[in-house]
Amino acid sequence: MSWIYLLLAGVFEIGWTIGLKQMDNHKNLLWTAIFYISIITSFYFLQLALKAIPIGTAYAIYTSIGAVGTVIIGMIFFKEPSTFIRLGFILLTISGVIGLKLTSTH
Repeated sequence: MSWIYLLLAGVFEIGWTIGLKQMDNHKNLLWTAIFYISIITSFYFLQLALKAIPIGTAYAIYTSIGAVGTVIIGMIFFKEPSTFIRLGFILLTISGVIGLKLTSTH
């Protein structure tokens, strides 16, 4: 269950980073709400995951899920560059996450 909590924490991290971009200095109330709900929920699930997963492993995977997800959403919705080198580094990040999961003792 801890790995599911960690996945959820990462997904909500994507939510708060996108909310942070869209909230326009707290002027857009919908995105401001999404930001705060997502960040609180993200840290809640991360805290649950840390009960069984080592902090170094959990944090590396948590931030990687957030980073990769945010980059992909940025490319799709915000027209950020999607060069081959960028996609290659995304794949390297995903490979690192898979490696951490496979070598985890929990």
